[in-house]
Amino acid sequence: MASVTQHQIQKFREDGFLVLEHFFTPEECDSMRNQIHGILAEMEVPPHCRTEFSTKEEEQVQAQGSSDYFLTSGDKIRFFFEKGVLDERGNFLIPKERSVSKIGHALHAHDPVFKQITHSSKVQELGRKLGLERPVVVQSMYIFKQPGIGGEVTPHQDATFLHTEPLGRVMGFWIALEDATQENGCLWFIPGSHTSGVTRRMVRAAPGTSTCVEFVGSELTYDDSQFIPVPISKGGLILIHGEVVHKSELNSSEFSRHVFTFHVMEAKDTSWSKENWLQPTPELPFPPLYT
Repeated sequence: MASVTQHQIQKFREDGFLVLEHFFTPEECDSMRNQIHGILAEMEVPPHCRTEFSTKEEEQVQAQGSSDYFLTSGDKIRFFFEKGVLDERGNFLIPKERSVSKIGHALHAHDPVFKQITHSSKVQELGRKLGLERPVVVQSMYIFKQPGIGGEVTPHQDATFLHTEPLGRVMGFWIALEDATQENGCLWFIPGSHTSGVTRRMVRAAPGTSTCVEFVGSELTYDDSQFIPVPISKGGLILIHGEVVHKSELNSSEFSRHVFTFHVMEAKDTSWSKENWLQPTPELPFPPLYT
């Protein structure tokens, strides 16, 4: 992989995203895929997926269980599923490894392969080129985008979910472990859409409410014609500014689109919102990117 140039960094500042093809080797991508395969083989169906949907009250208990499972996943390795893959008894309708939507949110802390990739010398070098002084890793996810059912991700800004004061301190590192194409659900961006703040925030709801999080403000309606598709080949890295607007379409192809992604925050002179769903814990304070 060639070193990132100042010209590319300038482009990132202008567009709010940057494509770096062949940042990781095919072998590094395969090591992540193999590792996930092992993690899936060990997976038990999470308790919140097992209960039967029936009465209103049980549905609320189910929703609460599901939300607790999500809210407390920041320092663990947990499993999240595509819609419609479980029957009412919580049994899989399709092979379980084809039913998972994502695994999060602390692979970077608990799994040796993902930890090594996250803190790899090329990632650290890229952080330094971007001028990050005290970057910390706030979360990571393995996203499957399953063939035929990998759901669309509607237009959003990452800072809606990962809010900081000031803004502009969070960025995503998005690694394609397989070719990402228009057919299997590559990312789409609105270039330059990262300069006008965030219109919506997801915050923790008050304890005792039926949902675990709520949205403050509203997502703007974006014109489809503003988005450009950003396909990338296996091993490529897309750098994503926390406020750039992006989306991905439903994967209607017969090919998956596996991705490992993690978010980094510049911790110097930055405060992490106490209202974010994700919070550092005594067991897992946000680890420094530079080792």
